[in-house]
Amino acid sequence: MFKVYNCIATEHDLWLVGLAAVVCSLASYAAINLLRHARSSVGQMRGVWIVVSAVSTGFGIWATHFIAMLAFAPGLPSGYNIKLTFLSLVAAIVLTGVGLAVAMRPGWRFGPALGGAIVAGGIAAMHYTGMAAFEVAGVILWDPALVVASIVIGTVIGAAALPAGLHDRSLKWKVLGALLLTLAICSHHFTAMGAVSIIPDPTIVVPRSALPAEWLAGAVGVASFVIILLALTGSALDLRERRRMEIEADRMRGLANGAVEGLLVCDGDIIVTVNDSFVHLAGSSSEQLVGGRLATCFPDQIALARIAADPHKPIETNLHHADGSVIPVELIRRSLDFAGRPHQVIAVRDLRARREAERHIRYLAHHDALTSLPNRSHFNTRMDQEVGNALAKGDKLAVLCLDLDRFKEVNDLFGHAAGDKVLQAVASRVTAVLGERHMMARLGGDEFAILVPQLASPSAVSHLAESILDALRRKDIMPEVESISSSVGIAICPDDGSERETLLVHADTALYRAKTEGRSTYRFFEAKMGSDVRERRMIEHDLRHAISRDELWLVYQPQKDIRTGVVTGFEALLRWKHPTRGVISPAVFIPIAEESGSILEIGDWVLRKACQEAVNWTQPLTVAVNVSGAQLYNANFVQDVHKVLLETGLSPRRLEIEITETALVRDFNRALATLRRIKGFGVRIAMDDFGTGYSSLSNLRAFPFDKIKIDGSFIKSVDTNEQAATIVRAVLGIGRGLGLPVLAEGVESDEELRFLRDEFCDEMQGYLLGAPARIETFRELTHSGDEAPREDKAAVRELARTA
Repeated sequence: MFKVYNCIATEHDLWLVGLAAVVCSLASYAAINLLRHARSSVGQMRGVWIVVSAVSTGFGIWATHFIAMLAFAPGLPSGYNIKLTFLSLVAAIVLTGVGLAVAMRPGWRFGPALGGAIVAGGIAAMHYTGMAAFEVAGVILWDPALVVASIVIGTVIGAAALPAGLHDRSLKWKVLGALLLTLAICSHHFTAMGAVSIIPDPTIVVPRSALPAEWLAGAVGVASFVIILLALTGSALDLRERRRMEIEADRMRGLANGAVEGLLVCDGDIIVTVNDSFVHLAGSSSEQLVGGRLATCFPDQIALARIAADPHKPIETNLHHADGSVIPVELIRRSLDFAGRPHQVIAVRDLRARREAERHIRYLAHHDALTSLPNRSHFNTRMDQEVGNALAKGDKLAVLCLDLDRFKEVNDLFGHAAGDKVLQAVASRVTAVLGERHMMARLGGDEFAILVPQLASPSAVSHLAESILDALRRKDIMPEVESISSSVGIAICPDDGSERETLLVHADTALYRAKTEGRSTYRFFEAKMGSDVRERRMIEHDLRHAISRDELWLVYQPQKDIRTGVVTGFEALLRWKHPTRGVISPAVFIPIAEESGSILEIGDWVLRKACQEAVNWTQPLTVAVNVSGAQLYNANFVQDVHKVLLETGLSPRRLEIEITETALVRDFNRALATLRRIKGFGVRIAMDDFGTGYSSLSNLRAFPFDKIKIDGSFIKSVDTNEQAATIVRAVLGIGRGLGLPVLAEGVESDEELRFLRDEFCDEMQGYLLGAPARIETFRELTHSGDEAPREDKAAVRELARTA
């Protein structure tokens, strides 16, 4: 290419060469600007702006050529053919327009490169047409190699210029495209000029019609003015477009920043803009994210391909945080017109909260929400697995069922919040003594189960049960609750069963035996336990329906003043006749009723029935009714007593409530408050079975008792056992000291009566006076008058005023 360099250096005016380069640069920059503006336009305006860009580019190519021709000094007379000169301008504009139109075809990947090559063809057509218009007094010779080189160089550089200028809207690509287009024009021109050799020939005369160089300079000046004007127009359009894009971007960014979800606007796989939510989610800055590729944030190419193929379907993938961590996200893609061009907006939803919620839901499906222990479903699944493993390997396995003794009373006395705290303490204490492979589950309420796989020996599970009971006896749960008492039942696989259901039933049976044999202990399952437990539970079931089936009735035993011999009242005693079992002893069914909770309904029925019958007696005799601890601590007990008295019309002074001292010690203050309210109605309060329980003198002093009843077990021995006689004398002395009448229960012989009379006992009750019987048996005692006592009506009216 030395010849090209020599041509430029020795045969051209370098100032004009520089001017040609400047004009070419302005024209190229204007062309790229106008072409970009055309791409952002739609409809007919796109064609208009392509034409304007073609004119700018065509004039730039033409002006560059002829300014360079003015710089060319062959030293011979010369001029320019007007027609061919004009034709060269038309060729430059037309071919450039075709190339630009091809480059702007939407959706054609190779359009910009082919269009750039066509523009290069326009440069060559203009140049060689312009050279044909050059008339000189000599013969023009061409170097074919340099001619081909000029066309190839222009085509290659032109094919790269438009793809670069249209790559994106950044300034660097715009400048690169303009420089490449300038280089395509200049390199083609000067390479082609290096291919020219002029041999002077005096015989050749330049025609008079040829356009002089001075005139050509004027035409080039006009063309340069047009180029500068178009360049300024392109710059103005570019500034306006930039301002519009900034305004639209600010508006879009403001809307996007109002979204809770992360948003990215992408041109292809290039991130154009992001909202604040995504910046925060990615842990990066918008400057670091904008201009980068999607794969930087979402490296899963399969997920990106899926979202591109199905834009309306949510796709779950991972977002790489700036600190290297991975965040699960959901992507949804939509099309968006941004800055006049179609873009893709991708919504990014953080799935961490959802995944945590799903994990929590799965956890709750297998665990108890209060204690965090496995629930029944989880326990059953694990137990089935462990039973199968034990049977396959020949191992032993233990199942422990446990519940809390008198847990219902904790809820009744201290509230369900206290009960929940107790259950949590049980879970914490028991799991602390369990082994790594052991499993404790809450089956419901206060029922728990423990699975002990790979059991070494029954003694090992005995030690475990003792550790559990010891852990629960610690007195550090609540100030109100002294300790937790629990009973444990144990079944061994395969000795006691080879199926989950069987083992659980047998462990529960052993638990029931532990509760009936003293509580706060454990028992292994034994085959004979099954029938006993089934029998007890059948009684419990039938007892719940005894009232509705009219199987219960009351019998009465008279109470007599020892000094006067007058009957003062009756004690109501409950009886149950089962349709198939016959009469069942109260000693059997009362404890079952207390354990099952049916004592509340039965106790209310006894109280109401006794008052209904007593109100019909014409004699103002008292009726004594036993009240269990469960009734005493029932929140509605005081209201129930008040309601029964009002509805039956019995005078409160004729009702006597009998309470055992054992019932009082569970909650001293609550029991005292309840008894004082009942005492306020006028109801009498008697301490039953004195001497068999705690027998605290402080209770006699604190509680509003009206009578003390000595248990019959002491009375039976007073005539033969001096120790029993001493106890009875002591109780009678206490009664006299406190001003409380004392009633002796279970008097069956004249000797016993003589002893009580000699010791100044106030009242008696027992078979000596009369066996318990239906009230009709004692009609001569209850109905010696013709009408109900008047005091009942007055007392009930007074009671009604206190409601």
